[in-house]
Amino acid sequence: MFTSSTCSLLRDQNTVLGVTGTTFCPEQFMNQYFQLFFYCLFLLVYRLHGRYHEMAPNVVPMDYTKDPDVKLPMQLIINMPELKENPFKERIVASFSEDGEGSLSFNDFVDMFSVLSEMAPRELKAIYAFKIYDFNTDNFICKADLEKTLNKLTREELTDEEITLVCEKVIEEADMDGDGKLGFADFENMISKAPDFLRYSLGNQVYQQKPF
Repeated sequence: MFTSSTCSLLRDQNTVLGVTGTTFCPEQFMNQYFQLFFYCLFLLVYRLHGRYHEMAPNVVPMDYTKDPDVKLPMQLIINMPELKENPFKERIVASFSEDGEGSLSFNDFVDMFSVLSEMAPRELKAIYAFKIYDFNTDNFICKADLEKTLNKLTREELTDEEITLVCEKVIEEADMDGDGKLGFADFENMISKAPDFLRYSLGNQVYQQKPF
């Protein structure tokens, strides 16, 4: 059921879309909108499959109707232009791998690029950023995890003393329950104070390059 304000908004879209002189009723407009949305989604998945296939054309089939059990190794994935300069490339790929070892099925591959895209919700990015920084996979970010994270972010340009000082300060500021480590709630609260944290920590080059 469309309200009068919704109908007015949808009528205005005819002008925004450059189709003045053409009039759609709200139901027609929404039908066209959803058709376009799913077509664009199909096109993106199709192009991602092209990228996945070109990495191992003798392994990845073109026909997925039989749901083939195909996975590509981490080494192929991390050498993609979107990832090869990212200091967290191994952790990123491992975080989207079902077995945690870095081999990606096509579904894993699509999930990875979906989360790394600019259009992905911030909440979803936060979940995967937490997984990426949780090096020991204990569902917490401890001091050792933070040390590894900082070394990768700074490309080991800080001294051990500087790393220790920064890690202690981060835990002091972000650890809300005082257990000496960061749970997801602590992490989420911390990054909410830094709007660009997810963009730059996951690798700005991922956002700048398109996966097709």
